[in-house]
Parts: sequence; structure tokens; C-alpha cells
Amino acid sequence: MEPGGSSKSQTEPKKRQSKTPRKPKDSVLEQKSPAEFFAENKNIAGFDNPGKCLYTTVRELVENSLDSTESISELPVIEITIEDIEKSKFNSMIGLIDRDRVDEALYDDYETAKAREKRLAKEARAQEIQAKNASVGKKVKEPPASKTMKSRGEASFYKVTCKDNGKGMPHDDIPNMFGRVLSGTKYGLKQTRGKFGLGAKMALIWSKMSTGLPIEISSSMKSQNYISFCRLDIDIHRNIPHVHLHEKRDNKDRWHGAEIQVVIEGNWTTYRSKILHYMRQMAVITPYAEFLFKFVSDASDKNVTIRFARRTDVMPPVPLETKHHPSSVDLLLIKRLIEETPKQNLLQFLQHEFVNIRKAYAERLIGELGPEFSPKMPIKSITSQQIVRIHQLFRQAKFDDPSGDCLSPAGEYNLRLGIIKELHPDMVATYSGSARVFEGHPFIVEAGVSVGGKDVKQGLNIFRFANRIPLLFEQGADVVTRTALKRINWSGYKINQTQDKIGVFVSIVSTKIPFKGTGKEYIGDDITEIASAVKSAIQQCCIQLKTKIVKKIQAREQQERKRSLSMYADNAATAAYNVLEAMEKSRASKKQRYEDKDAEMHKEILTHSTVRKETLRELYEEISAGAITKEMLREKLLQHVEQVDYEMALEYATHSGVSEEPREAIFIQSLEAAEDNFMDLHSPAFVFRLFC
Repeated sequence: MEPGGSSKSQTEPKKRQSKTPRKPKDSVLEQKSPAEFFAENKNIAGFDNPGKCLYTTVRELVENSLDSTESISELPVIEITIEDIEKSKFNSMIGLIDRDRVDEALYDDYETAKAREKRLAKEARAQEIQAKNASVGKKVKEPPASKTMKSRGEASFYKVTCKDNGKGMPHDDIPNMFGRVLSGTKYGLKQTRGKFGLGAKMALIWSKMSTGLPIEISSSMKSQNYISFCRLDIDIHRNIPHVHLHEKRDNKDRWHGAEIQVVIEGNWTTYRSKILHYMRQMAVITPYAEFLFKFVSDASDKNVTIRFARRTDVMPPVPLETKHHPSSVDLLLIKRLIEETPKQNLLQFLQHEFVNIRKAYAERLIGELGPEFSPKMPIKSITSQQIVRIHQLFRQAKFDDPSGDCLSPAGEYNLRLGIIKELHPDMVATYSGSARVFEGHPFIVEAGVSVGGKDVKQGLNIFRFANRIPLLFEQGADVVTRTALKRINWSGYKINQTQDKIGVFVSIVSTKIPFKGTGKEYIGDDITEIASAVKSAIQQCCIQLKTKIVKKIQAREQQERKRSLSMYADNAATAAYNVLEAMEKSRASKKQRYEDKDAEMHKEILTHSTVRKETLRELYEEISAGAITKEMLREKLLQHVEQVDYEMALEYATHSGVSEEPREAIFIQSLEAAEDNFMDLHSPAFVFRLFC
């Protein structure tokens, strides 16, 4: 080895060794349960933030209670209580001991000395400006309250309780009904209030994520002598219930229904108005229900108690489960129907699994399918290619539209009562359209338009309902909002769109509501059939209101005309009396020839005057004797005004076809003693109850 070689190797820098790149880990196929999916994507079910979570929990529990009571035709009595839970109370509920802070600077609401000095200086400057303005005499505004920093960990917790008098739940089914996502009793093809079929399950998932506390359910069915009590939570990863306690308790009061209690994180302050608005709109669309809403807090000034009283005991019919229309099915649905049908051959399958396919029409369809199909063909032997052929024919063939018999709209009677009960408008009109069809699904649009009322803002106030539940979010893109704002010429119906207090109520019921967006909070404006039905329903209400408004304007003009005539009655009577009195005084000094001339001249005037006499001589004698006074002339003039007013009203009534006196709307409470001995005769505007 050379001597220079060793020194060279020492002076040269060492070369960096290249690192071997890391091999990516092999991807592992994972599977998520439905509960885990909704827990990670809770915004889909309306659980976007703590405030929205509180609102959605209340909504889901209330709608479940309404479905339960209506399923047994029981008038709903629902109690909702939101209890504010302080931090110390929540810690005691979960077995956590309160602890004071040790290192203040560790928390995100910590305020440094420099920040505190800056804040105090700013407040001092604001107070100085306020004092200077007060000394000059300027109007002094109250200084804004100093904002206190709130830690991200300072969450608010609430106990939500909902109690009803509904059907109740079977004892053994309670764990799966609450602790297993995508399991329920509302998955048939019928009109339902639910959007995802989650109900209280999503509230339980949110409770587990935010508080870790279980949900408590008490339930009893009719004629049961026990109450089922269950305390459980959910295993999110396995999508199964985790039961803490499940037992039967005595039911001494023979109560039936359900009571659900859940503790969640929420925000009452920001969503207070939304929750109360939801309850008010629910009282509008279900006037046959009684709601009692309570918010309970340690601070008594924050407590809220509102009772939405029942206005009627007439309930809509229970929605019926129906069969699929051929034009609304897809390949997967046809395949599932074939797997689940109890029918043996193709002819029976087409007849009994779809609506509007009679035997003769089913035979024509089978003949059109091709030679490989026959009426007696075993339904279980149909191949995938043959299913595609059936689907293609369903899309191209002509079928009768499905009827709306399976739907259960609120009805004009209930909608009108709900609007009157909650808004107290000056006038209201309602309309219920006939059933229409969208993509093989029947739907019915009901509308109501009110003018005036209590707690109603000027301009358009839009209330939207889908399957008899209020829609409060994403209103701007909804078909009802766009129709009311852009497609209705309000001025043509004598309604001022900006100055009048207008309430627009539209309820859409269907076996499938075509919601848009992940939150399912609005119906798109791109569906021609629904947009046309909504516009027509609102216009029908406006036509009714126009008739009422025109009558009201004419009555007001008539009153103003009558008031003007009555106002000048004193002056006219005084002037007429002065003229007659002057004529009587000058009568004696005039010559006879002028007397005859005067009599002839005034004869025509007197025949059209209020006081009619045969001759001037008799008139002069009555004036001189004091039989005619100013008060008498005034009374005669007022009687003449009343007579003219009556004749004009009679002429208007004759031309407009009105042959009866005005009626005042009243509501008569039902007789408790004759609870079961009556028969209801329904009309769009009223219900006539005949007691036996």
C-alpha cells in the first residue's frame, strides 16, 4: 500500500451511503360495520355539530313518537324535556372526580399578561369614549360585554327525554331496535317520516361518542301489566347492542307507550330558535297532537315551558304499504323480489308483486318478452339475462299511474286548523291536490296561504313539510321556496309580496321523497312534476284569497263612503233647515203671483228631498209650528244613507251570487261521553260529526 494513498483517504470526505427506500405496507382489506360508517360520517344523518346534534335528536325522538301513536290511531300526547347538565353533575354521572387546574398555561383559554394588559387598555379607551359622548349629549351605546375565552374542552351536556302514549315495543325486540343500525320496521314501500331509518340509533351513537353514557328505554304495550326497562349502548365496530340492564317492572298505572332518555353533548344557545321553530311547525302540521316542551336549567330565568294544545281529534288515515310500480324498479330490486316472492310462476309474480298489472296485461307482457318466457315459467329459474329483458320491457311499456290511496296527507281540515291555531292569521286558504306520479311513485301536494297573523314577519314566510315533518335547513334551493319567490305573481292576487305578512305552507307526501343533498333537507327544483304541482296548489290558494281580499276591499270602501256621507249629514241638515226657514219668513211679504211661481219652482226639488210634503203651504206651517227641526232632518238623511248602503250591498250580493249572511268560523270541542258513538263525514273544509 502506498504511503500517499492512506493520507488521501483520510482527507477526502466520506461518501453518503444511499438508503434503501421503504417498502409500502401491503394493503389490507378492511370492512366497516354500518354503525361505524355512520359514526365516521355523522353529518349525513344531520349530526354536523353539537347544536345540530341536539336538534336532530329531538326531531328523531318526536317523529318516532308520532309514528308510534298514529299506528294504533291514538291521539298523540308527547312530552319533550331538555335538561341542562352542569359539568360537575356530568362528572358525577360518569364517576369522574372534579379537579382544579395546576398548570394554567397548559390550557387554550389561558390569557397571558400582555394579552390581559392589551384587553384592559382597549376597554378603558372604550369607557373613555362613552363618557365623552355622554358629556356632549350624544346617544350612548351600551358597551359590548367582554368576551371570555372558552376552552375547547368546555362542552355542554344535555339530558333529552321523550315520552309518548304510543304503541310501545315488544320486550325482546328493544335491544335490536336501538342497538343495531339499519334494523327497523319502516323499510317497506310506504309513506314514512324517517329519512335514513336510523331514528334514535344515531342519537345513541352520538351519545357514545360524546359522553359514553348508555341510553335508557321504558316501554309498555297495551294490555301489558309490566314495563320493559332497558339500559344499553352500542358496539360500534360490531354493530350489536351492549345491554347493561334489561328487566320487567310493575305497570300499576296501566300506562302504554315509550319513554327514551339519552345524555348527549349539544348547544342549546345556538339552536334554541331552531328547536322551538321545529316544535311550532310540527304543531301546525299535526293539530291533533298535544306537545309539552320543557327546557330545564339550574338558572330559573333560562327555563322554557311551552304547551302546544290539541285543536282537533280528527286524525289522518294510517299510511298503507303498497307494491312497487313497474316503472320504478331496477335490476337489483327485481332480483330481490324474485328471491323473496312466494309465487311459483312468472304470471303470478307479475300479478301480485307489482301494482297495475292485471292478468290479461301480464299475459301480454309475457308474450312480448319472447319465446323463452311463458306464463307457467318457474320464477326461480329466471336467469340474469332474462331479468335484464324484463327490466327493459318495464321501462318501455305503458302502465297506468299508481293511485294515491296508500298515502296519508294531513288534509285541508287539519292544515287549516294548524295554521289558525299557531299563526292566528286574518285570512287563510288551503288546497289539497289530487295524486300525481314521479318516477312511478305517487305524491300529493297540499298548500295553505295565510295573510296577517301573530309572530309573522313582513314578506314571504315559507313553511315546508315532507311526509308531514318540517324542513328547516337549506331552504333557498328548495322547490317550494323558488316557486313562491319566482313563479307566483302575488300582485295579481291583490297581495303585496313585501309589505303583507304572508305565510306559505306546502306539504308533500309520497312513498319516496326525492330529497337532494346528503342531509336530505330540501327537495330539488329540477323535478318538473313536483314543481308544477306546487305552483298549482299555491295558485289555487291565492285564487281563494283574492276573492276574500276583493270582498274586504269593497267592504272597506263601502264603509268609507258611508262614513263620509254620515260625516256631512250635520252640515247638510243645517243648510237645508236654514233655507226652509228663510223661505218661510219671506213667504208673507211676497205677492201671490210669486207664491204660485215659487211653489212651481220648488216642487221638483222637494220631491227628491229627504222630507217630502204635498204642498209648500203644509211645509211652511210645519216649520213655523216647530214640527220640523235640524235633528229631524239629520235623522232622515242618515236613514237615507243606510237605505242606499243596503240597496248597494243587495245589488252586489245579487250579482256575485251571495245569498247568505257572513259566517264566523268556530271550533266545538268533542263530547267525551259519546266518545265512540259517532260517525265523521269528511269534507275538504270541515268535518261533520254525527252522534248516534
